Amino acid sequence: MKVGLMDGGETDLKQNAVDSLRMRVRGAMLLPGDIGYDESCTVWNVMIARKPALVVRCLGIADVMVCIQFARQHSLLLCIKGGGHNIAGLSTADGALMLDMSSMRGVWVDVEKKVAHAQAGCLLGDVDRETQLHGLAAVLGFISLTGIAGLTLGGGFGYLTRRWGWTADNVVGMDVVTADAQLVRASSDENADLFWGLRGGGGNFGVVTGIDYKLFPVGPDVVGGLVAWPASDAPGVLEVYRTLAEQAPPELTLVIIMRPAPPAPWLPKDMHGKPIVAMLACYSGSAEEGEKAVAPIKSFGKPIGDVLVRRPYTQLQSLLDATQPKGRRYYWKSEYLSRIEPALCEKVIEHAARIRSPHSAVILFQLGGALNQLKEEHSPVGNRGARYVLNITGSWERAEDDQANIDWARNAWIDMKTFSTGGTYINFLTVDEGPERIEAALGGGLGRLAEVKAKWDPQNVFRTNRNIKPA
Repeated sequence: MKVGLMDGGETDLKQNAVDSLRMRVRGAMLLPGDIGYDESCTVWNVMIARKPALVVRCLGIADVMVCIQFARQHSLLLCIKGGGHNIAGLSTADGALMLDMSSMRGVWVDVEKKVAHAQAGCLLGDVDRETQLHGLAAVLGFISLTGIAGLTLGGGFGYLTRRWGWTADNVVGMDVVTADAQLVRASSDENADLFWGLRGGGGNFGVVTGIDYKLFPVGPDVVGGLVAWPASDAPGVLEVYRTLAEQAPPELTLVIIMRPAPPAPWLPKDMHGKPIVAMLACYSGSAEEGEKAVAPIKSFGKPIGDVLVRRPYTQLQSLLDATQPKGRRYYWKSEYLSRIEPALCEKVIEHAARIRSPHSAVILFQLGGALNQLKEEHSPVGNRGARYVLNITGSWERAEDDQANIDWARNAWIDMKTFSTGGTYINFLTVDEGPERIEAALGGGLGRLAEVKAKWDPQNVFRTNRNIKPA
């Protein structure tokens, strides 16, 4: 069978080699045409359609080690899939040996130490469900179907970031299989250089098989949800957002979304498909204080829908899942912001009015708080001056609409890029973004990351990522 090589070429892999790998792993090995192959290879963004030569659904660390040994022995291109939610489709590659980690979804909570150990195939919802049994939460993202590994290795942010920093700031240890197929521990006490590189430097240094997260008391109920208005109210809503966000306590995280109204049951049917502005809020402290904190949002103007209420934290964590289903076509642009300026608000309204798809949006996420209190060199995520994220999210159904939607996202980004800090979020980079965008995301950490790469993966075995080559 034809397989891809690390150097970009291809070779014929003998059947006896394929059979030997199949016998050495516990998890299923899948070839094109096998039941389950397409499920493993299809990622969230269907604009990315690549065909690995072999897939191994790893059931444990031993499977990962065997696959890396096999890839090294035959010089095979290797790719690693966790949740498969990355917009650039970095988890898949044509002709590669894919390690599908999706069967490794165990979560163990140490209530006394307030730490959760999660296997690398976990989705955010897996971790939330287990930790919330104890009134605890990890700092994770906004979509419960996102994989924890990709989110964490790229930095990660969500409703709790203002209180406790990037997701990567709250990792206390990782289990890693290295390029020479050895299992090591990465923490502040063990292999500290590797630990530093993994907290934001991406999947560039090894296969992370487990992550230990620091946990915090959150829930079980929080005050969270959305309030929506017609887009004609956007100037006033954005001013409320700008004012509230500047003075909000760290327990309160606010997000602005401008998009065509989805066919959600909490929105009037006659508004479905029409332009709206919505404010998403989460108050992760006491519910009583939360209701006071969100009162100015709920009382502004004449909302067309309001589901900003007390609710379980796990429910809030999955509230946006339906807006980003697997199987659509996605193209995003993003920038970090230090503030929300009135001129930016005007641009947000202008470009939201030009959206070409019923699924696209212009979003402002609030970040400022704990992450700004650490030094830039604390981790490769850097961007410690960021207080907001501008995310221009193109989302549509048909391939023939690709160019129109990509052009909309790019034009909006070009017009609003002047408000950027100069930094961007590595997990939001699309497949066509080059080295200058990696530099915008990782900045001053690139040199040190190259040194970590040279030590832990000098042959660049792990290269189907935002690749930082060995120094």
